[in-house]
Amino acid sequence: MTAIDLNADLGEGFGRWRLTDDEALLSVVTSANVACGFHAGDAATMRRVCELAAERGVTIGAQVSYRDLAGFGRRAMDVPPAELAAEVAYQIGALEVFARAAGARVAYVKPHGALYNRVVYDAGQARAVIDGVRLADPSLPVLGLPGSRLLELAAEAGLPAVPEAFADRAYTDEGTLMPRDREGAVVTDPDTVVERSVSLARYGAVVAHSGARIPVRARSLCLHGDTPGAVGLARRVRERLEAAGVRVEAFA
Repeated sequence: MTAIDLNADLGEGFGRWRLTDDEALLSVVTSANVACGFHAGDAATMRRVCELAAERGVTIGAQVSYRDLAGFGRRAMDVPPAELAAEVAYQIGALEVFARAAGARVAYVKPHGALYNRVVYDAGQARAVIDGVRLADPSLPVLGLPGSRLLELAAEAGLPAVPEAFADRAYTDEGTLMPRDREGAVVTDPDTVVERSVSLARYGAVVAHSGARIPVRARSLCLHGDTPGAVGLARRVRERLEAAGVRVEAFA
Protein backbone atom coordinates (compact mmCIF):
# COMPACT_ATOMS: atom_id res chain seq x y z
CA MET A 1 0.00 0.00 0.00
CA THR A 2 1.22 3.52 -0.82
CA ALA A 3 2.07 5.59 2.25
CA ILE A 4 2.22 9.36 2.64
CA ASP A 5 2.89 11.70 5.53
CA LEU A 6 0.76 14.83 5.95
CA ASN A 7 2.65 17.78 7.39
CA ALA A 8 1.53 21.32 8.23
CA ASP A 9 3.27 24.48 9.40
CA LEU A 10 2.06 25.10 12.95
CA GLY A 11 2.75 27.46 15.83
CA GLU A 12 2.88 30.37 13.40
CA GLY A 13 1.80 33.04 15.84
CA PHE A 14 3.48 35.43 18.22
CA GLY A 15 2.22 36.57 21.60
CA ARG A 16 -1.54 37.15 21.33
CA TRP A 17 -1.53 36.76 17.55
CA ARG A 18 -2.32 33.30 16.10
CA LEU A 19 -2.26 32.48 12.41
CA THR A 20 -3.05 28.77 12.35
CA ASP A 21 -5.68 26.60 14.05
CA ASP A 22 -3.08 24.34 15.59
CA GLU A 23 -5.42 22.20 17.68
CA ALA A 24 -7.74 21.39 14.78
CA LEU A 25 -4.92 20.70 12.31
CA LEU A 26 -3.23 18.39 14.80
CA SER A 27 -6.29 16.14 14.56
CA VAL A 28 -5.60 15.66 10.83
CA VAL A 29 -1.87 15.79 10.09
CA THR A 30 0.77 13.22 11.03
CA SER A 31 3.73 15.64 11.27
CA ALA A 32 3.88 19.18 12.66
CA ASN A 33 6.45 21.69 11.38
CA VAL A 34 6.68 23.92 14.43
CA ALA A 35 7.90 27.51 14.04
CA CYS A 36 10.94 28.05 16.24
CA GLY A 37 10.79 31.80 16.87
CA PHE A 38 12.70 33.19 13.89
CA HIS A 39 9.84 33.69 11.40
CA ALA A 40 7.01 33.12 13.89
CA GLY A 41 6.41 31.42 17.21
CA ASP A 42 7.52 32.14 20.74
CA ALA A 43 8.34 30.07 23.81
CA ALA A 44 4.75 29.72 25.02
CA THR A 45 3.49 28.85 21.55
CA MET A 46 6.19 26.25 20.99
CA ARG A 47 5.42 24.65 24.33
CA ARG A 48 1.66 24.57 23.65
CA VAL A 49 2.01 23.06 20.18
CA CYS A 50 4.48 20.43 21.37
CA GLU A 51 2.11 19.40 24.17
CA LEU A 52 -0.83 19.15 21.77
CA ALA A 53 1.21 17.21 19.21
CA ALA A 54 2.48 14.77 21.83
CA GLU A 55 -1.06 14.19 23.13
CA ARG A 56 -2.26 13.31 19.62
CA GLY A 57 0.75 11.24 18.61
CA VAL A 58 1.79 13.72 15.91
CA THR A 59 5.49 13.80 15.03
CA ILE A 60 7.25 17.08 15.87
CA GLY A 61 9.59 18.77 13.40
CA ALA A 62 11.58 21.99 13.70
CA GLN A 63 10.71 24.53 11.03
CA VAL A 64 13.83 26.65 10.85
CA SER A 65 14.03 30.03 9.15
CA TYR A 66 16.05 33.11 8.50
CA ARG A 67 15.79 35.59 11.41
CA ASP A 68 12.87 37.54 9.91
CA LEU A 69 9.85 38.02 12.17
CA ALA A 70 8.76 41.17 10.37
CA GLY A 71 8.74 39.46 6.98
CA PHE A 72 7.43 36.08 8.18
CA GLY A 73 10.63 34.49 6.93
CA ARG A 74 9.72 35.16 3.31
CA ARG A 75 12.21 37.93 2.53
CA ALA A 76 15.45 37.17 0.71
CA MET A 77 18.43 37.41 3.04
CA ASP A 78 22.17 36.79 2.81
CA VAL A 79 23.39 35.20 6.02
CA PRO A 80 27.01 34.10 6.45
CA PRO A 81 27.16 30.28 6.48
CA ALA A 82 28.65 29.95 9.97
CA GLU A 83 25.99 32.27 11.37
CA LEU A 84 23.20 30.43 9.59
CA ALA A 85 24.44 27.05 10.81
CA ALA A 86 24.49 28.32 14.40
CA GLU A 87 20.99 29.81 14.07
CA VAL A 88 19.59 26.57 12.64
CA ALA A 89 21.07 24.60 15.56
CA TYR A 90 19.74 27.22 18.00
CA GLN A 91 16.20 26.89 16.68
CA ILE A 92 16.27 23.09 16.82
CA GLY A 93 17.60 23.18 20.36
CA ALA A 94 14.92 25.61 21.52
CA LEU A 95 12.13 23.40 20.21
CA GLU A 96 13.76 20.25 21.58
CA VAL A 97 13.38 21.58 25.13
CA PHE A 98 9.61 21.80 24.76
CA ALA A 99 9.29 18.56 22.79
CA ARG A 100 11.12 16.63 25.50
CA ALA A 101 9.09 18.30 28.24
CA ALA A 102 5.98 17.02 26.46
CA GLY A 103 7.37 13.49 26.36
CA ALA A 104 8.34 13.63 22.69
CA ARG A 105 11.34 14.80 20.65
CA VAL A 106 12.22 16.80 17.57
CA ALA A 107 12.17 14.14 14.87
CA TYR A 108 13.08 16.08 11.70
CA VAL A 109 13.94 19.52 10.33
CA LYS A 110 12.29 21.55 7.55
CA PRO A 111 13.37 25.01 6.37
CA HIS A 112 10.70 27.69 5.96
CA GLY A 113 9.88 30.32 3.38
CA ALA A 114 12.79 32.13 1.75
CA LEU A 115 15.28 29.70 3.27
CA TYR A 116 13.34 26.72 1.89
CA ASN A 117 13.42 28.15 -1.61
CA ARG A 118 17.04 29.33 -1.36
CA VAL A 119 18.42 25.90 -0.45
CA VAL A 120 16.82 24.37 -3.53
CA TYR A 121 19.66 25.81 -5.62
CA ASP A 122 22.19 27.52 -3.30
CA ALA A 123 24.74 24.95 -2.17
CA GLY A 124 26.40 27.30 0.32
CA GLN A 125 23.21 28.07 2.22
CA ALA A 126 22.09 24.44 1.95
CA ARG A 127 25.38 23.24 3.41
CA ALA A 128 25.02 25.72 6.28
CA VAL A 129 21.57 24.32 7.08
CA ILE A 130 22.97 20.78 7.06
CA ASP A 131 25.85 21.87 9.30
CA GLY A 132 23.33 23.34 11.73
CA VAL A 133 21.25 20.16 11.76
CA ARG A 134 24.34 18.03 12.38
CA LEU A 135 25.40 20.35 15.20
CA ALA A 136 22.03 19.85 16.90
CA ASP A 137 21.55 16.14 16.14
CA PRO A 138 23.42 14.28 13.37
CA SER A 139 20.63 11.70 13.07
CA LEU A 140 17.78 14.07 12.18
CA PRO A 141 16.00 13.66 8.83
CA VAL A 142 15.73 16.73 6.60
CA LEU A 143 12.52 17.52 4.73
CA GLY A 144 12.76 19.41 1.45
CA LEU A 145 11.99 19.70 -2.25
CA PRO A 146 12.89 16.71 -4.44
CA GLY A 147 16.05 17.37 -6.43
CA SER A 148 17.13 20.24 -4.18
CA ARG A 149 20.71 20.90 -3.14
CA LEU A 150 19.48 20.60 0.45
CA LEU A 151 18.43 16.97 0.07
CA GLU A 152 21.50 16.18 -2.04
CA LEU A 153 23.84 17.50 0.64
CA ALA A 154 21.81 15.92 3.45
CA ALA A 155 22.26 12.51 1.85
CA GLU A 156 25.99 13.14 1.36
CA ALA A 157 26.25 14.01 5.06
CA GLY A 158 24.49 10.80 6.08
CA LEU A 159 21.22 12.43 7.09
CA PRO A 160 17.92 10.91 5.95
CA ALA A 161 16.73 13.07 3.02
CA VAL A 162 12.93 13.14 2.81
CA PRO A 163 11.27 14.60 -0.32
CA GLU A 164 8.10 16.64 0.07
CA ALA A 165 5.34 17.84 -2.26
CA PHE A 166 2.73 20.62 -2.18
CA ALA A 167 -0.82 20.08 -3.43
CA ASP A 168 -1.74 23.75 -3.13
CA ARG A 169 1.32 25.29 -4.80
CA ALA A 170 1.90 25.64 -8.54
CA TYR A 171 4.96 23.92 -9.99
CA THR A 172 7.26 24.91 -12.83
CA ASP A 173 8.11 22.36 -15.50
CA GLU A 174 11.45 21.86 -13.71
CA GLY A 175 9.68 20.67 -10.55
CA THR A 176 10.32 23.79 -8.46
CA LEU A 177 7.64 25.92 -6.81
CA MET A 178 6.43 29.04 -8.58
CA PRO A 179 7.35 32.19 -6.61
CA ARG A 180 4.47 33.37 -4.45
CA ASP A 181 4.44 36.80 -6.10
CA ARG A 182 3.44 35.29 -9.45
CA GLU A 183 -0.22 34.90 -10.39
CA GLY A 184 -1.45 31.36 -9.90
CA ALA A 185 1.36 30.39 -7.53
CA VAL A 186 -1.15 29.22 -4.92
CA VAL A 187 -3.83 26.72 -5.92
CA THR A 188 -7.04 27.81 -4.19
CA ASP A 189 -9.77 25.54 -5.59
CA PRO A 190 -10.45 22.87 -2.92
CA ASP A 191 -11.43 20.14 -5.39
CA THR A 192 -8.23 20.69 -7.35
CA VAL A 193 -6.11 20.53 -4.20
CA VAL A 194 -7.76 17.25 -3.17
CA GLU A 195 -7.23 15.64 -6.57
CA ARG A 196 -3.64 16.86 -6.77
CA SER A 197 -3.00 15.30 -3.35
CA VAL A 198 -4.18 11.89 -4.59
CA SER A 199 -2.14 12.21 -7.79
CA LEU A 200 1.00 13.06 -5.85
CA ALA A 201 0.53 10.23 -3.34
CA ARG A 202 -0.62 7.50 -5.73
CA TYR A 203 1.21 8.32 -8.93
CA GLY A 204 4.10 10.62 -7.97
CA ALA A 205 2.99 13.22 -10.49
CA VAL A 206 1.28 16.61 -10.66
CA VAL A 207 0.13 19.01 -13.36
CA ALA A 208 2.51 21.98 -13.57
CA HIS A 209 1.37 25.57 -14.14
CA SER A 210 2.06 25.13 -17.86
CA GLY A 211 -0.34 22.18 -18.04
CA ALA A 212 2.43 19.60 -18.39
CA ARG A 213 2.31 16.52 -16.18
CA ILE A 214 5.59 16.27 -14.28
CA PRO A 215 7.03 13.67 -11.88
CA VAL A 216 7.14 14.73 -8.21
CA ARG A 217 7.87 11.78 -5.97
CA ALA A 218 7.50 12.57 -2.29
CA ARG A 219 7.16 10.84 1.08
CA SER A 220 5.43 13.81 2.71
CA LEU A 221 2.68 16.16 1.56
CA CYS A 222 2.47 19.69 2.97
CA LEU A 223 -0.92 21.16 3.84
CA HIS A 224 -0.70 24.90 4.45
CA GLY A 225 -2.50 25.94 7.60
CA ASP A 226 -2.58 29.70 6.93
CA THR A 227 -5.09 29.65 4.07
CA PRO A 228 -8.88 30.21 4.46
CA GLY A 229 -10.69 26.95 5.21
CA ALA A 230 -7.42 25.15 5.86
CA VAL A 231 -8.79 22.73 8.46
CA GLY A 232 -11.75 21.62 6.39
CA LEU A 233 -9.56 21.20 3.34
CA ALA A 234 -7.00 19.18 5.29
CA ARG A 235 -9.75 16.84 6.47
CA ARG A 236 -11.01 16.39 2.90
CA VAL A 237 -7.49 15.62 1.68
CA ARG A 238 -6.93 12.97 4.33
CA GLU A 239 -10.33 11.36 3.78
CA ARG A 240 -9.81 11.25 0.01
CA LEU A 241 -6.32 9.80 0.36
CA GLU A 242 -7.53 7.03 2.64
CA ALA A 243 -10.47 6.31 0.34
CA ALA A 244 -7.97 5.96 -2.52
CA GLY A 245 -6.06 3.31 -0.60
CA VAL A 246 -3.24 5.53 0.63
CA ARG A 247 -1.93 4.84 4.13
CA VAL A 248 -1.45 8.15 5.97
CA GLU A 249 1.44 7.90 8.42
CA ALA A 250 4.43 9.91 9.65
CA PHE A 251 7.78 9.32 7.97
CA ALA A 252 9.75 9.78 11.23
